[in-house]
Amino acid sequence: MTNITRIAFLAIATVAMAACTSTVVRKTSTSPVAPRVSTPKYGASAQVQRGDTLYGIAFRNGIDVRDLAAWNGISAPYTIYPGQSLRLYPRNGSAAAANRPAPTATRPPTTAAPSRSTAGTAKPVRPAATSPVATTPVPPPPAAPVSDISWRWPADGALLNRFVAGEPTKQGIDITGEGGAPVTAAADGVVVYSGSGLVGYGELIIIKHNDAWLSAYGHNRSRMVNEGAIVKAGQQVAVMGRTGAPRDMLHFEIRYNGKPVDPLTYLPKR
Repeated sequence: MTNITRIAFLAIATVAMAACTSTVVRKTSTSPVAPRVSTPKYGASAQVQRGDTLYGIAFRNGIDVRDLAAWNGISAPYTIYPGQSLRLYPRNGSAAAANRPAPTATRPPTTAAPSRSTAGTAKPVRPAATSPVATTPVPPPPAAPVSDISWRWPADGALLNRFVAGEPTKQGIDITGEGGAPVTAAADGVVVYSGSGLVGYGELIIIKHNDAWLSAYGHNRSRMVNEGAIVKAGQQVAVMGRTGAPRDMLHFEIRYNGKPVDPLTYLPKR
């Protein structure tokens, strides 16, 4: 074997051994986890009624179910009992802090009026120069949370009412339709509520899509899925009706960490 051949052979062997002993490093996802945004209701509590679920109570009060469970020391699968009282705020919170009156402004001490003997010689007091008051700019409204869910319309029909932020009766959209029309899941998920215990929603279904996102379907004539059912996007989950509503329609909500968001931000354009 010539020197050149021997050198080439040793070089190839060295590279092969290095490849066999090298370590493969896999990168893990570093995507930030979205924070929860539950707003405590200090001093308030909810009395569990027969048929209530923790998801239903959390939905009714606009609280993330994980926060409500943590505030009351309840672990999965979130079993609650009639007559149980649930705090709608953290254990270390109190109503006193929320209801504490704001401090009152104290009036500066007044200067005594000059006596008659010195009134003639008293110098007029010039008003102190005041600097212009800086105005605080109004912050822009918070941006809508980003969703990686492929949402779809849950029913055919015209848009009757739109979402209005902060308006308790307009926390979603209303879609008109014929009684008996199908109501379908807006995305894949698990049914976490199926009942009629939430006042104002009639026959209601709530679907959990992941830890942050829920969708709700109200005023149905009848429900076709029970709690715990796994559903696919487009699968029929209810029949359109008017329970708790003046006409046949679907009330549809999307909630992020328990808070209602505008469904039209996420649904495909029609």
